[in-house]
Amino acid sequence: MEFNYTIIYSKRKTATISVERDRKIIIRVPEGLSNEKVNEIVLSKEKWILEKLNHNQKYNPNPSNKEFVSGEALIYLGRNYQLQIVDEAIDNIKFERRFIISKENQTNANALFKEWYKQKAIEKIKPIAKKYAQHLGVTYQEIKISEMKYRWGSCTAGGNLLFNWRIVKAPMFVLEYVIVHELAHLIEHNHSDDFWNIVSVQLPNYQKAKDWLKKHGEILEIDF
Repeated sequence: MEFNYTIIYSKRKTATISVERDRKIIIRVPEGLSNEKVNEIVLSKEKWILEKLNHNQKYNPNPSNKEFVSGEALIYLGRNYQLQIVDEAIDNIKFERRFIISKENQTNANALFKEWYKQKAIEKIKPIAKKYAQHLGVTYQEIKISEMKYRWGSCTAGGNLLFNWRIVKAPMFVLEYVIVHELAHLIEHNHSDDFWNIVSVQLPNYQKAKDWLKKHGEILEIDF
């Protein structure tokens, strides 16, 4: 079977294949590898690619977005919190066991919440990443919060860690798993047995987080 895929060349030793949540196939390979060799690698992973393409968590092009009205629920760290619209002037967002925004900001709520979630994501991720980087004996350059839909995190060739801001909607144990997952890629660039052994030493119950993402990941994909 033939696949349409994108090849990304970089200074690396091994080839990896990923199927994004929008069903795009990305092949990351060492510089200078021939197209024929890349195609051989893809064909050798044909069964795995098909399984990933047919996974029911892959991107739903018609998600239903939230309405920013009183009583609407927004998810944060795995729990739903109600939104309240008030008449008083509030510059940004208040979070006091519920979300509170001013009526005058209601039309701009999507942008306000996106910035709020991005800020919370960096606040939660940085100390966890620092802790597990020390445990693993690895160093990273920067942590960045991104608009990267279809992926929860990424580890760049330059040692930067990128995270989808939407992951802060998930419970802490899931957030922790995503962070450890990307840190482990600083040691093992693919998803080999060695990679999963590294993850399991840090998080023996990591499968619980993987299962949570499989079941609820589509909900997180919706902006709000």
